[in-house]
Amino acid sequence: MADPDPRPGGDKPVEEAAPTSRVPGTIKVGSVAGSDVLVTPSWFLIAALIAWLMAPRIDAVEPGLGWLTYVAGFAFAVVLYGAVLLHEAAHAIVAKRLGYPVGVIMLHFLGGATAVEKEAKRPRDEFWIAVVGPLASLAVAAAAFGVSFLTPGGLIGLFVTGLWFTNLFVGVLNLVPGLPLDGGRLLKAGVWAATGNINRGNIVAGWAGRVLAVVVLLWPFIQGQILGVQPDLTDYVLAVIIGVFLWSGASAAIMSGRARMRLPLLVARDLARRTLAVPADLPLAEAVRRAHEVEAGSIVTVSSGGEPIGLVHEGALLATPEDRRPWMATSTVTRQLEDGLTLPADIDGESLIQAISKTPAPEYLLVEPDGSIYGVLVTSDVDAAFRAGA
Repeated sequence: MADPDPRPGGDKPVEEAAPTSRVPGTIKVGSVAGSDVLVTPSWFLIAALIAWLMAPRIDAVEPGLGWLTYVAGFAFAVVLYGAVLLHEAAHAIVAKRLGYPVGVIMLHFLGGATAVEKEAKRPRDEFWIAVVGPLASLAVAAAAFGVSFLTPGGLIGLFVTGLWFTNLFVGVLNLVPGLPLDGGRLLKAGVWAATGNINRGNIVAGWAGRVLAVVVLLWPFIQGQILGVQPDLTDYVLAVIIGVFLWSGASAAIMSGRARMRLPLLVARDLARRTLAVPADLPLAEAVRRAHEVEAGSIVTVSSGGEPIGLVHEGALLATPEDRRPWMATSTVTRQLEDGLTLPADIDGESLIQAISKTPAPEYLLVEPDGSIYGVLVTSDVDAAFRAGA
């Protein structure tokens, strides 16, 4: 499973975005298509669990191995995660072929994750990046199933059988239409293509993922009736772990979709405060008096030639005692206009959020296409408008 949102593998039932840089504690084991392959410490936990679960089966086909039984179980975990890596590599290769940068490939407790670092631009790109992972798992399952007819029994036969069975399960599971699974991304692509709205796709696929999470949580309670197999403690623990992660991933997709649907409502021009331009050396008290007189909500300092050079910091102004303001220049409570603090008055939506995130500041100067001052955008006003649209 590869999920860029949202910047939305292998045998994991949960999709989570991998980081784009080395994470402390991870181990680099190689690279695929130019992307580093990292293993988290949690992988060794699942490898030990697999070795423990496989031990009775290995002992049944190869009795007398002693402690080597667990070594063989660990080896099966390595082989199994090799198939997970193929799943993730498929995501990475197709993403790069379509022009999307890919960070690291992470192998962890629940499988793997491929860091596609930009969101798909088109539904078909989302579809192909998502679908190749399950197809790779199904291809491994088909190949291992074919080889199983040629292999002898014993340990090798057990490994091959386990390989095709687990990859078949992973391939089919990942096609279930619910985020954060790959199948959820396929559903997202379908809704996106039908409605023209990627965020609606996220929300629909996220709700489908929540339904899947509930089914997983309830599975141990109903598997006895369906399969005639009574659950044990391991079944309950895995159901809780997988169900919680599925619910978390699906909920994140829903919240992201809802938040991004509100972004078009954020228009800098509509949120701007009327501003007053004053000389930088004007006494602060006089600047405030003039602002109140013209009902301006912000103050900009300008040079002798009328060029804006600074923004009065509202917090610094309010922190300045009134009895000191007549003796202070307005420039003492301003922030110099640096790169990123001047924005076009018509900027809106996601472009506005990206600009604010790139250069965090309490205020920004908004200018018209001809360079004239339109007003000042205050970050707290943007935040309030965004929350009001929730």
